[in-house]
Amino acid sequence: MLSVSFPELEDTLAEAGSATEAAEAHGSLCGALCSHSRLRFESWLEELLEDQEAQSERTRDVLRAVFSKTSEELGGDGMQFAPLLPDDDEPLAGRTSALAHWCEGFLYGLGAGGLSSLDSLPGEVGEIVRDMSEISRATTEVDEATETDEQAYAELVEYIRVGVQLIYDELEPLRSMPMPPSPQVH
Repeated sequence: MLSVSFPELEDTLAEAGSATEAAEAHGSLCGALCSHSRLRFESWLEELLEDQEAQSERTRDVLRAVFSKTSEELGGDGMQFAPLLPDDDEPLAGRTSALAHWCEGFLYGLGAGGLSSLDSLPGEVGEIVRDMSEISRATTEVDEATETDEQAYAELVEYIRVGVQLIYDELEPLRSMPMPPSPQVH
């Protein structure tokens, strides 16, 4: 399976004219996969791109690879999931901004996937979602990142990684509930 890097997703979305940043796009996909049992690739594509018909096959292939790999990692047994974020050699301010956008996207994806209330969430899910809301407002203005800054960032990324996997696992009963029948139009 094709593995897509953060810069490749970023470039693909920019070339396709998407208004959504790469981190936010991946976050929204993860949130929707956690809360929506039958998320289709085309539905995510509609969220990202205004004109799907005009998109190149390469764009669709890259986005399909991100969708498939993320679905596989979240649904797998080995806790292999990781948020798609800039590499550690990028400046900390940019990585922090991307993490905040990733969390914004995740929260959007949860809501778009049908999650309507934090009060009804099982276990620690509500607390993790509230924490993500706080992280979505994270900023940094440091010119030189210290080792402490880098460690704090790494701990946040790990918290998100494990938290999303926990949310996915805890919301499995919600995803497996039968969908209500669509109203028939006569």
